[in-house]
Amino acid sequence: MLRQVFLSTLCLLVVSGCSSTPPKNRNDICSIFEQKRGWHDDAMDASKRWGTPVPVMMAILKHESSFRADAKPPRKKYLGFIPGARASSAYGYPQALDGTWDGYKRDTGHRWADRDDFDDAIDFVGWYTSVSSRKLGIKKADAYSQYLAYHEGQGGYSRGTYKRKRWLMNYAKQVQKTSNRYAAQLQRCG
Repeated sequence: MLRQVFLSTLCLLVVSGCSSTPPKNRNDICSIFEQKRGWHDDAMDASKRWGTPVPVMMAILKHESSFRADAKPPRKKYLGFIPGARASSAYGYPQALDGTWDGYKRDTGHRWADRDDFDDAIDFVGWYTSVSSRKLGIKKADAYSQYLAYHEGQGGYSRGTYKRKRWLMNYAKQVQKTSNRYAAQLQRCG
């Protein structure tokens, strides 16, 4: 009996450890969905629920965390080597801040949602882009503007804070290119 419990626990740890590794080819959505079998269904569910195209949501996640479940901002270093505080509370696939994540859980009723669970993370991105569409008038398929609102927050976007950040606007162009590439690739996924 004890042996069975031990083996079951070991198998669960191995399987859960494998499932949180990022996909190997993050530039090909077909490869991502082939390697991460449940992700396609999770992405489709979020798209149906919120109306945001799968390529837009996946591009945002790619550029936020590179599909790493435990992604965090780097720590500040004191004297070049002493670890300090992190720049923000961003965490997980969506790099969502604590307060924004709490708002998502409250608005959707997903009390047990976790930022390091892909299905919750992609649903969060769908929810956030839907709110940005409603509040700011950004089309859900506009990955460029959706990413700017995602990065700067909806208040920052409405104030135009991104306009003083050429690097961010260039990065948002990369998100748009990734979204476009993913959309073209999805046409051939089988």
